Amino acid sequence: VQLQACGGGLGQAGGSLRLSCAASGAFFKAMGWFRQAPGKQRELVAVFTLSGSPNYADSVKDRFTISRDRAKNTVYLQMNSLKPEDTAVYFCAAQSSPFSGYDIWGQGTQVTVSS
Repeated sequence: VQLQACGGGLGQAGGSLRLSCAASGAFFKAMGWFRQAPGKQRELVAVFTLSGSPNYADSVKDRFTISRDRAKNTVYLQMNSLKPEDTAVYFCAAQSSPFSGYDIWGQGTQVTVSS
C-alpha cells in the first residue's frame, strides 16, 4: 500500500497549482490532503470523508477543490487564488479502515507561494 504524491512547486500569489496523489494496493474511501508550514502543526486541508463527501479547511474553502478519479485511484487538489500563507509541505493521507484515523501517509511535496 502506497500513496505517491506529485505536483506542487513554486507558484505566485493569485495563481494556481495542482497536486495529485495516486494510491496503489488499495482503494481508500477517506483520503485527502494535509499540510505543514514551518513551525506549525500539520493541518487538514481537504479530504474525502468516509461518507464520500469533501471536507475543507475554512482557510481554503472557495479556493481549493478536491476531486478524485476512481479509475486511476487518484485524488487531486486544485489550488486556485494561492496566497503566501498556503506555503507548506503538503501530504497525501488515507484511512486504512473506518476506525484507524489517517494512518497511511505519502511523502510530502513542497508548495511555495511567492507574493
